[in-house]
Amino acid sequence: MSGEAFAAYGARLSIDLDALCDNWRHLRGRLASGDCGAVVKADAYGLGAAQVAPALYRAGCRQFFVAHLNEGIVLRPLLPADATLSVLHGAHPGSEAEFVRHGLQPVLNSLPQVAAWRALAGRLGRPLPAILQIDTGMARLGLDAGEFAQLLASADGLAGIELRCLMSHLVSAEDPATPINRRQLADFRAALARLPGVKASLANSSGIFLGADYHFDLVRPGAALYGVAPVAGQANPLRPVVRLQGKVLQIRRIAAGTAVGYSHTWTAGRDSRLATLAVGYADGYLRSLSNRGVARCDGVALPLVGNISMDTLIVDITELPEGRLGEGDYVDLADPVNGVDAIAGRAGTIGYEILTSLGRRYARSYLGAAEDDALAA
Repeated sequence: MSGEAFAAYGARLSIDLDALCDNWRHLRGRLASGDCGAVVKADAYGLGAAQVAPALYRAGCRQFFVAHLNEGIVLRPLLPADATLSVLHGAHPGSEAEFVRHGLQPVLNSLPQVAAWRALAGRLGRPLPAILQIDTGMARLGLDAGEFAQLLASADGLAGIELRCLMSHLVSAEDPATPINRRQLADFRAALARLPGVKASLANSSGIFLGADYHFDLVRPGAALYGVAPVAGQANPLRPVVRLQGKVLQIRRIAAGTAVGYSHTWTAGRDSRLATLAVGYADGYLRSLSNRGVARCDGVALPLVGNISMDTLIVDITELPEGRLGEGDYVDLADPVNGVDAIAGRAGTIGYEILTSLGRRYARSYLGAAEDDALAA
């Protein structure tokens, strides 16, 4: 994006595709065997699936996951035919034919979904590929133990379904010490034993770090690709992917005792210099960061002061040299030092929410991961 185009925006968001692809390679490198996929749902966690998925394909990824059918329909034309694109929510009633039409693979989560997919295969006269999900503790999606047993006992069961994989989802993989992980692993292995020869997938981002017992044939990293720390309380081995910079709209001096922002939730304890930035909660910069967030400039931490507004926030720049910032300059709101996990900690949430909340008013730029000629063609 040109400088003139950037000038029309109040903030800019840089997404490092090289760092993202390095993160995928790091995760793949932790596997002794098996395949490493990529979860690109929610528009690649807010960073742009149209850019992220092709970059990961060029890095070697061939298994992609989205949440909704419409996400798969949009993304399918952007990936070569040898990339498998699976829809985690499965085929909703009446949507089954759209999966075949667009070359998408459903994750079947319920007996009605299995029955509808089986019926479509019968009408078409050919097997249809799918993943089957079982619930091993999340109580969210997938067949419970009774439904799984009912399916296997049924005469037609999985008839007409080319079962590519049995999958489940870990509840607390970011906490290696919790016994829930081992219980889920045992339940998953027991279910898998009833489907000899079928491939398996259990590990999400954090699950990869639980070790080889959890890896099976396919792992499904999501947040870790985008730089979110995979294991609570441990150093993050992954590269940061995003940098968010807010534009300075105005600089003002205030005297000690001056209250700032909506509801006057912050009062200056000294004579201060403040900068108003063109970023607010309408841009996904959460209001819970009011009086808690931190911006950065030249390595100096600049506290956010007062309540965050819809379109603006205010930072205390008193510690910067006089004249260092002026109108039109940029201040870092997310960078390698103040990353999404640090921001999430101050906001009382998780890095996933910070990433997926990033707004559409930013000028976005994508760095690295130049296109391969064959894919571009």
